[in-house]
Amino acid sequence: MQPNFLIRRAVQLGLTANALRPLRARSTTIPAFFAGWLTGELAPQFLALTVADSLAHVARHGTGDRSTKAGLAMAAASAAGLATLIRTGHGAREEIEKALTSALGEDYASELGRSDLGLPWSELALPFRMGAPDVHVDRNIAYAPGGKRFLLDVYRPSAPVSGAPVLLQVHGGAWVIGNKEEQGRPLMRYLARRGWVCVAINYPLSPAHRWPAHIVAAKQALAWIRSSIASYGGDPRFVAVTGGSAGGHLSALLALSQNDPALQPSFEDVDTSVQACVPHYGVYDFAATSGSQASKYRLESLIARRVFAPDRDPVRHLDDYIAASPLDRISSEAPPFFVIHGRDDSLVPVREAREFVRRLREKSRQPVAYAELAGAQHAFDVFTSVRSAHVVRGVARFLDFTYHAWKAENR
Repeated sequence: MQPNFLIRRAVQLGLTANALRPLRARSTTIPAFFAGWLTGELAPQFLALTVADSLAHVARHGTGDRSTKAGLAMAAASAAGLATLIRTGHGAREEIEKALTSALGEDYASELGRSDLGLPWSELALPFRMGAPDVHVDRNIAYAPGGKRFLLDVYRPSAPVSGAPVLLQVHGGAWVIGNKEEQGRPLMRYLARRGWVCVAINYPLSPAHRWPAHIVAAKQALAWIRSSIASYGGDPRFVAVTGGSAGGHLSALLALSQNDPALQPSFEDVDTSVQACVPHYGVYDFAATSGSQASKYRLESLIARRVFAPDRDPVRHLDDYIAASPLDRISSEAPPFFVIHGRDDSLVPVREAREFVRRLREKSRQPVAYAELAGAQHAFDVFTSVRSAHVVRGVARFLDFTYHAWKAENR
């Protein structure tokens, strides 16, 4: 009997099954997310480990005992499931392209020249390696007084650039954790190689800082970009914004609350408009006005308790929450949007993104692209994977198209 092999194969089979069909009970939300996220995005690595472990075990112990046979059966089932996850990840290329052609037109790519659609195999082999010799990073630049939560990093091509389009990256973490080095780096690295200048920011976190400190800081960072990014080769006139989860909420709100003086104390005269927005797996129904039970639970258990001040009850002060909710701030003045969400997201249900996109398309005069990724969990873009590589390249095509259209209008 070889119980350790059997246990390893059983654990892997459980992880694979959860990645294919995540557990839905509220009590299992967090573990289902973590397990499904890592297994789904690292499916090629897990498949290789499963095969290697099985072959090594058979070479040492043979296939004679029942424990080994059971373990090999589980390994075969895991391998089949992991292969399905890999195919689903590859499907993101078609899903992204369908979203772009639907919103921008069948011939949108003709505006961009040659597109890089191939997978970055060297990056897939080392998915957590984020450095790149052809990208220069200026770290820990203060964009406002207040210490480390008011610092930003600038990612730019190693060769000098001038007048480059700018991307502002806002990290997630449920408004209470996270920092500028944890999200968005594959996208920023890719864009910097293509001549963009990217800015990743920290911002104040709850509960030490209460709403609206988070969005005020994001607008302060945008004000810094307007005044200072030219020194790093960026064009302050064109700024796109992106972010995931809470960063998706903040980036969408930034795009939908442009030049709102209530969110720009002491810098009301600064232009805080953005020219495009690409939120990933964002929180849009911040005030739970859609009636969604998941949104209501998040509002009562997290946002009202830890993000807003204790005296801002969401019943008596609902207007404050609505003012912070992208779903409730949509107008015809919205910039171009590319909304991306995983169909299997355990933390922010996909129906929230669907409703946000539906309302955006009703009111916005600009393109609204929406990609709903089969098999994708929350945080699918944090490191390089088959899926995230396709997403990064699709986001770059959307941003390049939007930038070219903006330039044509502003010659």
